[in-house]
Amino acid sequence: MSLVVMGVSGSGKSTIAALVAERAGATYIDADDLHPATNVEKMRAGIPLTDEDRMPWLRDVGDVIAKHAEERVVIACSALKRAYRDTIRERAGDVLFAQLDGTRELLASRMGSRAEHFMPLELLDSQLATLQPLEPDENGLIVDIDAPAATIADAILARWLARP
Repeated sequence: MSLVVMGVSGSGKSTIAALVAERAGATYIDADDLHPATNVEKMRAGIPLTDEDRMPWLRDVGDVIAKHAEERVVIACSALKRAYRDTIRERAGDVLFAQLDGTRELLASRMGSRAEHFMPLELLDSQLATLQPLEPDENGLIVDIDAPAATIADAILARWLARP
């Protein structure tokens, strides 16, 4: 089963997903690298993506996961709405989602300290408004990001590797 580390910008998706992948001997993929240039340009300009913008990208994310079906793969992807996660699952099959959750203040602080990232702080509120937390019937866990990265990675890894 594949793992998607999800959450809003600034939650630490890339850092945590890479750490989990390293510890599990898994392939790491950052879904941001799969965005078409038009999406990146919109986000750089402070324009929130629409569902129409996101759907081809989400299908690509699911397809990339499916291509790695014979190996462990960890992907960092916002996957903010249930419909987005459903699109990934439709393409990828059985996926565990690990939602990184934190306060707006912590997220804003992290985003403000990042350099060279296309997602501006101005889009944080639109991401928080879009976020639909994992529901009880979804295969996943919610992890508080107000802890050291190693602790967060360990919690996710324990749940992911506990699956048969």
